Amino acid sequence: MENLPPHLPDPNWRQARVMPSLPESHRSVTVPAGAGFWRKLLAFSGPGFMVAVGYMDPGNWATDLAGGAQFGYTLLSVILISNLMAILLQHLCVKLGIATGRDLAQACRDHYPRPVVWFLWILCELAIAACDLAEVIGSAIALQLLFGIPLIWGCLITVADVLLLLLLQHKGFRYLEAVVITLILTIGSCFAVELYLARPDLAGIVTGLKPNLEILRNPAMLYLAIGILGATVMPHNLYLHSSIVQTRKYEQTPGGKREAIKFATIDSTFALMFALFINGAILVLAAAAFHGRGHTAVAEIQTAYHLLDGVLGVTFAGILFAVALLASGQNSTLTGTLAGQIVMEGFLNLRLRPWLRRLITRAIAIVPAMVVIGIYGESKSTDLLVASQVCLSLQLGFACWPLMRFTSDRTKMGEFVNPTWIKLLGWTITLVIIGLNLKLLLDFSGLIGGQ
Repeated sequence: MENLPPHLPDPNWRQARVMPSLPESHRSVTVPAGAGFWRKLLAFSGPGFMVAVGYMDPGNWATDLAGGAQFGYTLLSVILISNLMAILLQHLCVKLGIATGRDLAQACRDHYPRPVVWFLWILCELAIAACDLAEVIGSAIALQLLFGIPLIWGCLITVADVLLLLLLQHKGFRYLEAVVITLILTIGSCFAVELYLARPDLAGIVTGLKPNLEILRNPAMLYLAIGILGATVMPHNLYLHSSIVQTRKYEQTPGGKREAIKFATIDSTFALMFALFINGAILVLAAAAFHGRGHTAVAEIQTAYHLLDGVLGVTFAGILFAVALLASGQNSTLTGTLAGQIVMEGFLNLRLRPWLRRLITRAIAIVPAMVVIGIYGESKSTDLLVASQVCLSLQLGFACWPLMRFTSDRTKMGEFVNPTWIKLLGWTITLVIIGLNLKLLLDFSGLIGGQ
């Protein structure tokens, strides 16, 4: 294999050579040698948008809707800060994957003892299942709103995503990226129309982008703010991005890797800024359409759908909202299934047939969704979305910590090691994320205990 580190390996970096994850797509997209800036940027564009999908998935919708309906534009600053954190973390994933030829899961397997590796793998699988659960439920809700399909049948329909993913990857990774970007543009177009109809207060948006100490003083506002953070920074994206940047066939030299890191970072930064627009648009729409008209208790996706036509004065506002939700759910299930493959191969070096591996990943998400809906009914679908985000918060620190640990270690990264300012900023972000998500978990536990 070609994935040799650009330096002498650390004794704890046990493998001199590694089998790449997603072997059918590894280094399959050629970067034209000697091309200009824009042609190279186009060649590297794609992975960032696949990662950005996780920052606008259905798990974000409930927190953004509740935040906008209850507190207007105030929590926009939380979405902005969360997005800036995500930009740095995804940049570190790019560095790890390109500089070492390893994704984050492979790096953990190489560095940590076997019991720790299994522990991290189990946590990661639970997090991916929780994230996929939100995506399956989101898609099922959208199908129900658009076509009246019961949630259980909607969950079963999402199994077809596995077949679509197999077909697209067989044709080439670029086809998969094209479908993902098309769905992202669909989401963006739907919300652009919704915002035009809602006529949000531009001054309120500008004020909301500024951090407000009231968020820390108001317990209800702080709870939603932490929920937005927990729903925004997805742990599986760190594993996914460090792998799919290696689908590009760049020069395996220090100069080639440095250039690859530059272009891949531009790609992910631009894509995450688009994700910022989507998340911000959901909150702004809720603020303009609901908070501004006295509907401050809107927290469920179904409620928002049924109210939109009336408050915006058109007959298609709810349909646009549901179409965007369906596109978001379908997009997220595609990338979530890829992340499941990367984690399984990276942590365990377990190679299964692609169709079997993806079917297992999808079943892990669909079975709990169908069981809960079957037992408690469709009214619990939003509670299931919230619970999935709490589960994600458990795993996030276990992904951020090794990412910072490896990218700050010169014996592993060589000349691509994090400079001091990134180390300080990265560790601060990691500790803040861990602390806030632990508080979210404790608050959620207290809420359950008080019921």
